[in-house]
Amino acid sequence: METTERSSNIVISNIDDQYQQQSQEDISKLNSFDYTVVVLYFFMIIITGLFAMNRTNRGTISGYFLAGRYMQWPLIGASVFASNIGSEHFIGLAGSGAAAGISVVAFEINALLILQLCGWIFIPVFIASKVCTLPGYISKRFGSHRIQIYLAVLSMLLYIFTKISVNLFSGAIFIQQTIGWDIYWSILLLLSITSICTITGGLGAVMWTETAQSIIMIFGSGTLTYLALQKIGGFKNLYHEYMNSRPSIIPNNMSECASPNPRSFLLLRPLNDPDMPWLGFIFGQTTASIWYWCTDQMMVQRLLAAKSLSHSQGGALFAGYLKLLPFFLIILPGMISRILYTDQVACVDPVECFKHCQNRHSCTNVAYPRLVLGVMPSPLKGLMMSVMLAALMSDLSSVFNSSSTLFTCDIWPLFRKNASVMELMIVGRTFVIFMIVVSIAWIPIIQSMQNGQLYLYIQDVAANLAPPIAAVYIMAVLFKRVNESGAFWALMTGLIIGLLRMGLNLHYMEPTCGQLDLRPWIAKVHYMYYAIFVFWITVAFCVIISLCTDPPEDYLLIRTTYWSRFDERERIDEREEEMQWEMLETDNNRNNKKQNHNHSNHIIAIDSYSQELQTKQQPIKSSNNNPLCILRRFIIWFCGIEPESQKQNNRKKKSNNEKHKLVSIEQDVQAKKILTSALIIIVCLALFIFIFFSIPNWWQFIFTDWKISINE
Repeated sequence: METTERSSNIVISNIDDQYQQQSQEDISKLNSFDYTVVVLYFFMIIITGLFAMNRTNRGTISGYFLAGRYMQWPLIGASVFASNIGSEHFIGLAGSGAAAGISVVAFEINALLILQLCGWIFIPVFIASKVCTLPGYISKRFGSHRIQIYLAVLSMLLYIFTKISVNLFSGAIFIQQTIGWDIYWSILLLLSITSICTITGGLGAVMWTETAQSIIMIFGSGTLTYLALQKIGGFKNLYHEYMNSRPSIIPNNMSECASPNPRSFLLLRPLNDPDMPWLGFIFGQTTASIWYWCTDQMMVQRLLAAKSLSHSQGGALFAGYLKLLPFFLIILPGMISRILYTDQVACVDPVECFKHCQNRHSCTNVAYPRLVLGVMPSPLKGLMMSVMLAALMSDLSSVFNSSSTLFTCDIWPLFRKNASVMELMIVGRTFVIFMIVVSIAWIPIIQSMQNGQLYLYIQDVAANLAPPIAAVYIMAVLFKRVNESGAFWALMTGLIIGLLRMGLNLHYMEPTCGQLDLRPWIAKVHYMYYAIFVFWITVAFCVIISLCTDPPEDYLLIRTTYWSRFDERERIDEREEEMQWEMLETDNNRNNKKQNHNHSNHIIAIDSYSQELQTKQQPIKSSNNNPLCILRRFIIWFCGIEPESQKQNNRKKKSNNEKHKLVSIEQDVQAKKILTSALIIIVCLALFIFIFFSIPNWWQFIFTDWKISINE
């Protein structure tokens, strides 16, 4: 048996050596067929965006920021999946798979479970409380604006300096590896197309385009996985080949770094594991996941756009099932890339790494694009380029729309309390432009980032800053006694503790393999364990301060906690909330009255001379066909500004029952049974994956009886 394995190893090694030599010649830039596919992708996205702009009402607060709250579960689930799977997943997750094995799958399975927590615990409360933004919920729950402002500003800063930057950084890596375009011009093009869909279309257009992009991502990535598995002789060779993938050039002090982690095929690992300690992951990373999936505007906004609670929960379930795919579509290709391109992807010598990826520390980040260029034939390379563009654009459009929502609904009204709907629409679209400018200004900083650690830094930053936010939202939803003082000072305490470690991490960089670790002890603590500490400190401060101060007023608890979500009592601020929800109608009526009053004499004169008006009607119609009028009508439609007559017709069509449904959490009995059954299945499936793939030597149950030969 050993002789057979050794001979097969030699065969596979020789094939890999020949393939790597050939790959240096085969890896080329995209040709005309590939560019045609990319152009067709852009054309399809533009058509989808125009279709969505025609279907959704973009002239109202609810229409622009929440897609009119008429979205169905397939669109919601696909949009959530596409919003989450950005270009950093194709670069970062694939790179982590190449470097550390399957452990990063735990993030995806954890997200699967937390999504259901959001759909069944948080979303019913958010819908019942009639909010458009999550900071707005906090304001309604505690009756104060300071936490609302803090959370809105912090979210926008995190969007600018983490989500946008990591997407542009990852996209830049792929563009450099595949096309060779200048980074500035390529990113400017992507930002321009993304911003057009976001500015003009609102959340409805974003969700429709994200659905199309998710289909492209799944199809293209699935094709790559299939072709990559064929290159290594099938899934049966994965374990053996991955564990034997060592670069040919290894410095003397880096022998340990060159070999794959012995626990590469374990999901959850021992307590002292540097990648995935099981205790830190379950109790620490989960808190950061709750922030991302349950309290972050970008994700929850899509679930709030559902036409009913059942569709929202169905979307969460659908997105959860889709989260099973990244292992096969992203992580597995990253591991195969290490097998096929060991000297390039798994390099440890600084000189060799710089030669392959212009980075002296590691080249695992290029695992996915290198596999695309080496495995995919033309024009499938263009298809995978479209996949990366889809991931990048879907994430950016989500960030832009969510940031615009936060600024328009939570920040701007504090400075302009009587702002008209037209003003809010303009402010929302203008803020997207501001985000684009900041994104472009961030590009030089992205280029200066070294060693490909940006993806890991984002995880670390989230573990430092996210647990306090998750703690406050959990306390607000589940515990009635928590008040504004306790929540605010707990947030401030958690922020200080989180910033302390984040500052140390930025000052004392983590040493590379073979170097001594001279960092302070607090910087050496694994970020998952630190997240546990920050979370429970925040909870403790929140409870203690709340118990030492006055309880919240009774009306603040109406429909703002999980236990009071069905409370039908009228809140003191109910009228004000209703005015905010129907802001378009109120502002239009006020503007119409002013306009009618200012021009009443002219209207009377026109009415008294009806015959004269009829004689002038024909020239007016003809004048509407001139280029300026046509351009004006196009701009009004493109920007989502409804004509007054259409607004009045839309207002007449809306009944009180329809308005009630938008904030109702009542569910059909049959739908609830189906959703509960699907929930039980997905939770059991996730628990099985966590348990089975964390058992040492689980792979012996699968790989033992398979031959390790590709010449069958």
